[in-house]
Order: sequence, then C-alpha cells, then structure tokens
Amino acid sequence: MEAFLVSTGIVALAEMGDKTQLLSLVLAARFRKPWPIVLGILVATLANHGLAGAVGSWVTTVLGPDVLRWVLGGSFIAMAVWMLIPDKLDEEEGKDAPRMGVFLTTVVAFFLAEMGDKTQIATVMLAAQYQAWFTVVAGTTLGMMLANAPVVWLGDAITQRVPLRLVHRVSAVIFAVLGAVALLGWG
Repeated sequence: MEAFLVSTGIVALAEMGDKTQLLSLVLAARFRKPWPIVLGILVATLANHGLAGAVGSWVTTVLGPDVLRWVLGGSFIAMAVWMLIPDKLDEEEGKDAPRMGVFLTTVVAFFLAEMGDKTQIATVMLAAQYQAWFTVVAGTTLGMMLANAPVVWLGDAITQRVPLRLVHRVSAVIFAVLGAVALLGWG
C-alpha cells in the first residue's frame, strides 16, 4: 500500500504545472471534449508509465543493492532540484487540427510529452525502489489522472488558484526526503 500511496502522491504533486498538465489545459480549451481527452490521458499514461515501471524493475536485477541505494538516493535528490524548475508548454504544440481525432491526438501527444518527463523518471525510480511494478504504475497513473482530469473539466479556474510555486517546493522536499531515506538505507 505504501508504494501505491507514495507513487500517487509524488506524481500528483510533480504534475502540478508540468508540461502535460499545461497540455491538458490546451487540449481542453481547443477541443472542448473532456471524455476523449481524459481517456486519452489514461491510455497514454498507462503505456508510458508501464514501460517506465518495467525499466525500474529491470534496473533492480542489474544493480546490486548498495549501488542501487546510491543511484536511487542521488536520483531522488536530483528530482528534488528538478522540481524547482518550472515547465513551460512549447508554443507550437497543439496548433494543427487533429487528423486522428481528439482521443488519438491526446494519446500521442501525452505519450510523447511524458518521454523523459519528471513523472516518467519518478516512475522508473519508484518501481526500482519498491520493486512493485503493478502497484507503482497504478499509483503513478492515478496521480497523473488526479492532476490532469480536473484541468480538463475545470480548466483555467483551477490553474489560477493553485499556488504552483508552493506545490513545486513541497514536491522538492518530498523527493529530497526520499533521497535521504534511500541514501541512509532506511527504506
């Protein structure tokens, strides 16, 4: 249960102000069809985080426990620093009309936007730390949906009220604590 709850919380916080959350807002404003967008986000996240979780689980078979502890600790601390750097949506993204429909456009856009993103890297690290692929992927997917689905339905009203700087700082502290815990071998 810990792997699920930590994964959900970390990704939900890490996603605040992230480029994929901004992409949710752009897609919702442009297409005004929330259900295909939300379903597209779900499918893209399951595919992307499923792969990321598999990489994280594989890493545990390659690295010894001591090396893995240092890699995870350093990675979590690096994520803490990365959380303090806000994302911006590329202005060219989302300007063309969807040739594949709203659902497939969302799936492709989200899958690509998540490549190398904070939440994908977090999924790899969490799967390596907890060695619980299904639980971590379920948690990170729920976190992604908790952060993005409301944006699709409520749009700009939410993003105007959420103090993103505070959310990023809280996320950075959580990643730093996880890094320290991993480095000290408490987990």
